[in-house]
Amino acid sequence: MAGHIPENLLEDILGRVDIVEIISGYIPLKKAGANFKTNCPFHHEKTASFMVSPERQIYHCFGCGESGNAFKFLMRHERMEFPEAVEMLAKKCGVSLPDQDKPELARAASLSSQLYKVNEMAVSFYENNLHTGSASLAINYLSNRGIKLATIKEFRLGLATSGWDNLINFLRSANVSLALLEQAGLVLPKDSGGYYDRFRNRIIFPVFDMRSRVIGFGARVMDNSLPKYINSPETPVYTKGRNLFGFNLSKDFIRDADSAVIVEGYLDFMIPYQEGLKNIVASQGTALTLEQIKLLKRYTHNVVMIYDGDTAGEIATLRSLDILIDEGINVKVVPLPKGMDPDALVRNEGINALKAKVEKAASFFDYKLDVLKSRHDIKDAHGKTKIASEMLLTINKFDNAILRGEYAKRLSEAMCIPEQYILEELGKLKPAVSTPGGQPVSFPRKNPQINPAEKLLIKFMLEEKELIEKIMRELSPSDFADARTAKIVSVMQDLVGQGKNIEPSVLMNYFSEDDASQLVCETMFMPALTEQTREKAVNDCIARIKIQSLKSRREHLHMQIKSAQSLGDEGKLNSLIQEFHNLIKKGD
Repeated sequence: MAGHIPENLLEDILGRVDIVEIISGYIPLKKAGANFKTNCPFHHEKTASFMVSPERQIYHCFGCGESGNAFKFLMRHERMEFPEAVEMLAKKCGVSLPDQDKPELARAASLSSQLYKVNEMAVSFYENNLHTGSASLAINYLSNRGIKLATIKEFRLGLATSGWDNLINFLRSANVSLALLEQAGLVLPKDSGGYYDRFRNRIIFPVFDMRSRVIGFGARVMDNSLPKYINSPETPVYTKGRNLFGFNLSKDFIRDADSAVIVEGYLDFMIPYQEGLKNIVASQGTALTLEQIKLLKRYTHNVVMIYDGDTAGEIATLRSLDILIDEGINVKVVPLPKGMDPDALVRNEGINALKAKVEKAASFFDYKLDVLKSRHDIKDAHGKTKIASEMLLTINKFDNAILRGEYAKRLSEAMCIPEQYILEELGKLKPAVSTPGGQPVSFPRKNPQINPAEKLLIKFMLEEKELIEKIMRELSPSDFADARTAKIVSVMQDLVGQGKNIEPSVLMNYFSEDDASQLVCETMFMPALTEQTREKAVNDCIARIKIQSLKSRREHLHMQIKSAQSLGDEGKLNSLIQEFHNLIKKGD
């Protein structure tokens, strides 16, 4: 989980921050003995079951099982990636992260900071232009497009006037260099030397990142001239395919609804948002990128796509479907009539018409099949083959065999093709889903219910470092039947051998699995035992785990013996029988 950030720095950060202070900055906490409690922010509940331990610097919800340290809370609540959470807490407590002192990185950070400031100054300039007496044409245009004054202010819309150097003159008067303006993408060089404003005589749509910092601009003409839109080029702070327009405003609505409506353009977002459809974002172009989808996945795994009802929108939708499915997103589609877009639909028929279409959105299967039928003759054998082949490419992206089989059956029925032929063609395709390289390999054993003795030993080991050494003299990680406890014990054993800290909040940084972290937190909130009963409990737990481990190994050997007998492998059979007898003696 920690990636390239040294473990000692993670420990330093966690040692300096107070998880109670961090969490109480988002939700109110009430004292409950040595701990704090509140209603869980990650699921709806009437009785508070979310506990925070100032001593252990962890939290755990007994309702939904959500657990973690300060890093994990920020990741879940703010939908951050791990490095972002580390960076945020590092700044809060004054810890310098690696490479931050390197000259080239310091220069890059300084440039980004300057570009944010320049973009903010440009936004203010464009905003002021829109609220002068000479901006009546622009105001009328926005009014005719259904954009209200409150929306203009909320989105900080502006106006680039017709002059060639109005923005240049304004920013130069504030001592902003032309070189910096060029890096921000706000000006262009002349062939004859000098610069001119990139945006002229256009409505300005500022583009914000998730932290509501201005990173770029879209500029639209107010007539039918072309190009209709001009957008900022890529800059050190702006990459079009990594951002979603309006996400800074809609992300909390998306999280609450557990669903995102995705549209293409600025007005396709603004008009529905203005009229009450808040869980919406715009991709600022055609097909969604992988970076945009990963950004959305922090907030929801449910998506409804509404792209323009033209050929370009259709192509973009089909491209996006496969990437969304690859990323485990449940995706539906609202097909619009030719020439129609969400902006026009809301202005012509009202927001309820769009909401109704969202509610009745077609599955990816029905949408793609309908599009392919419109392109190929289903009555022709070659056309039918093309349709089926394209559908199978998408169906094959599901890593769940039951889903693949169900969609194959539906395709068979829809195309009037025998199911055996569909399955035969599907079987020819290579698996579309594979485990990414470098991912931690999990333990193969995993039981729904953990042996109480294993859970209790984890608690003892976390509370007293000396017990780790005692327990590990008696048991090895392989003696623990549950994958989670085995993993935790293995990591603790390694850390003790290296002389490292075993604080619960720090230990969680070594796990990529949520369920292992959850178990660590859960054990810490179990009732404490007295000194008199602790030693007996430790010995009893060790004895029970030994007995269960021997029993499991005997059962496994018994199965191997039966297999060797059925195969007639005498040499292996004799070896297994001897091993089985040795285990029996060991248990006597």
